[in-house]
Amino acid sequence: MLLIGEALIGEEPELAHVDLMIGNKEGPVGQAFANGLTQLSAGHTPLLSVVRPNLPTKPATLIVPKVTVKNMGQAAQIFGPAQAAVAKAVADALEEGAFGDLDVDDLVVVASVFIHPEAKDYNRIYRYNYGATKLAVKRAVDGFPDIDTVLKEKDRMGHAIMGFKVARLWNPPYLQVALDNPNLPAILNIINQIPKSDHVILEAGTPLIKRYGVDVVTRLREVRPDAFIVADLKTLDTGNLEARMVADATADAIVVSALAPVATLNKAIEEAHKTGIYAIMDTLNCEDPVAVLKKLDVLPDVVELHRGIDIEETEHAWGNIDEIKALSPKLLVAVAGGVRINTMPQALKAGADVLVVGRAITNAKDVRQVAEKFIEGLNNPEIDQFRVMTDF
Repeated sequence: MLLIGEALIGEEPELAHVDLMIGNKEGPVGQAFANGLTQLSAGHTPLLSVVRPNLPTKPATLIVPKVTVKNMGQAAQIFGPAQAAVAKAVADALEEGAFGDLDVDDLVVVASVFIHPEAKDYNRIYRYNYGATKLAVKRAVDGFPDIDTVLKEKDRMGHAIMGFKVARLWNPPYLQVALDNPNLPAILNIINQIPKSDHVILEAGTPLIKRYGVDVVTRLREVRPDAFIVADLKTLDTGNLEARMVADATADAIVVSALAPVATLNKAIEEAHKTGIYAIMDTLNCEDPVAVLKKLDVLPDVVELHRGIDIEETEHAWGNIDEIKALSPKLLVAVAGGVRINTMPQALKAGADVLVVGRAITNAKDVRQVAEKFIEGLNNPEIDQFRVMTDF
């Protein structure tokens, strides 16, 4: 038997992060327990968890320091509040029935414990490690998380220590602001006026990228580190190379043209997914997007139905959204070209997941006010993605 649990509780610098394994003495966890006690390494010396000297907890628990212990002050934190916290949490979990019908005398626990080098407050070290250990034990025995929870939460994530969130498109509809003006200072000024929202996407437009290169994405990222940023390259060749360039520039999505060869589309989508970014297929001047999609090995994440600036007098290219979405329940559809406040309801009713808006916002006298009207028109309330879940 091998059960795995994890929990993070508290605030820096005393923040506690506990990873643990629970298993039988004769199994792999028992072997790891024995190896830990007999194969020591400098700065990471494992120690038995005791409620107090001469009183080990039950089930027997081995603490392994995650951070290298460099002096006696740090050693005292491990051998003092952390050791007592882990032991008491395991014992309390036992008393409260967390181990269920498992044979406690046949179990061992290996707990990997994080103590920040700048931690000083023994009280907080104790309390945070107690809470994290107890929660990790419960999660291990309960088999937390289940698959449904992982799939639900993975795109809502915000890692506390990473310090920023990686935006994902899990809750449409969205407003995508197309930043096409090839004047970087003007664009940065516009971005500063756009409200911060989980439902706003920033697009580094084709003219902007043609003037400054894909590294312009990095400049946008400096202003909005948490934003979902699209790099509109409209790739026609070397799909894998351009997708990698976009990913290296920290963009969240690359736009490839539906007019590109199928091989280029396949390579761009494959490379985008390999690097963890979205692939968007732009249908500008493509007469039959569905036919193109059916030829692909893997579908893009977003299909952008695009009516170009130079043909704005023609009808909107929104007619076959249902047909596109029928290819995959996860496929999102964006609409671009002539989206205005008064046409928003029409686009959303047609099934659009992303509304791409350019000059209606970027050329407005009051950028913030117009952007807020578009956001309000989405009728999609904010959801806090930056959180630390201590229980579910």
